[in-house]
Amino acid sequence: MADSNPFADDGVNPFAPGGARLSPLPHEPAGYAQTVDVPLDNDMKKKQRELQAKEAELKKREQELKRREDAIARAGVVIEEKNWPPLFPIIHHDIANEIPVHLQKTLYVAFTTWLGLAFCLLWNFVAVTLAWTQGEGVTIWLLSIIYLISFVPLAYVSWYRPLYRAMRNDSALKFGWFFLSYLFHIGFCIVAAVAPPIFFKGKSLTGILPALEVLINSALVGIFYFIGFGFFCIETLISIWVIQQVYSYFRGSGKSAQMKRDAMLATM
Repeated sequence: MADSNPFADDGVNPFAPGGARLSPLPHEPAGYAQTVDVPLDNDMKKKQRELQAKEAELKKREQELKRREDAIARAGVVIEEKNWPPLFPIIHHDIANEIPVHLQKTLYVAFTTWLGLAFCLLWNFVAVTLAWTQGEGVTIWLLSIIYLISFVPLAYVSWYRPLYRAMRNDSALKFGWFFLSYLFHIGFCIVAAVAPPIFFKGKSLTGILPALEVLINSALVGIFYFIGFGFFCIETLISIWVIQQVYSYFRGSGKSAQMKRDAMLATM
């Protein structure tokens, strides 16, 4: 007799009362595994929008700056950027790019006379300082300092910068101001080369007359004064050449007649 299996009937729960049947589990549908999209970080999107806004603002500012520069250029206004001396820029100076070729040589020599004046007054300070140590008095030493720190910037403002702008912009009015100021410069160089006591205190300038006086007491001081006298003479001669060249261009280019017309119109 075959053994009967009490659990042969599939789906019957032997522990349930009355032999209740188990309900089968539902089948998992095919393709149950799904890909879940992860959204971008909100902070990254926000930063990206901020960067785009800043970039747009910079472009807008660049366009506005370019528009203003073009308007200034059309108006004939030149922006002077300080570029000289290279190590410590204090003035704007660019002869090679801003001055016409036929005027560059004259302006270079004029610039040399400005530097030459600074060198003459610096040597004058050294010589007077040496004379002061030999008992000539502190007054002349203080005056030599005043000449150095006042005449050099005054020369730049009064005649070199007007000449630079006159040659750059071809301005007759600035040429006229240059001639007036440069004549005073030449006159000062002549007086400094002689250094009569009626103009300056004692031996505060290294002219020929003070050089003869100090040579009696100290040969070294006298040599320094004679060298200073030579520097002022050279400065005077080069300055005379510059004003002749500028005047020749001024007359030949018709600026003289233009200046007279402008003066007549201003008077009327």
